[in-house]
Amino acid sequence: MAAHLGAHETMEVHEVLSAAISIINTMQLYRPHVRDPRLAGIMDKQLQFTVNEYNHCVQAAQQLSGQGAVAGSPYMAPKAFTPTYGLDHPAPASPNASPNQIDDKDVACALLMLHKSSASMKIIAALECANPQLRSMMQQGAVNCSEQAYEVWQYMNEAGHYQVPTMKEITTNTVLNHYQPANVNVNANAMNTAGYYQRSATAMTYPSMTQ
Repeated sequence: MAAHLGAHETMEVHEVLSAAISIINTMQLYRPHVRDPRLAGIMDKQLQFTVNEYNHCVQAAQQLSGQGAVAGSPYMAPKAFTPTYGLDHPAPASPNASPNQIDDKDVACALLMLHKSSASMKIIAALECANPQLRSMMQQGAVNCSEQAYEVWQYMNEAGHYQVPTMKEITTNTVLNHYQPANVNVNANAMNTAGYYQRSATAMTYPSMTQ
């Protein structure tokens, strides 16, 4: 493995795999607290996918050292979804006094945080990978986490567990309309820059190296 992978990517893969173990263990820890059949189905599907993805990454790192590794199967969140915007008397939030108080909202929130943190970790790992196959695998892993996070968020949004605050429409439009399309001729700028450096080099004088 040392002959095929650099120090940075080796340590990044180590961090990703260590985190994956923790994620799998945490999902199993929370699973008995689930009561909603829909959330249970989402969690079971995602747990199995995470286990398969972990095994795939281990195989690529240990047996293939990244060579010939493939990105793996993509995870896709449902696309036929219309988010609900606005706040509707959100319930106060505070830590539970006992593990027995853990409910579906707590489980979904924890699952969402796991996927968000894992997505960030994997995209950072991809930026440190020199091996192109390993890099692609980390990139796909980050996308998979993003899709799983969005699937959990969809459930939370529909259940009222994750409400989306909004601003006044005039404020939103003012902020977004502040930005206008760019009118930049890249080729012309490149030619002008090249001409500038050529003229500068021609006009530049250097001190004599002889005494």
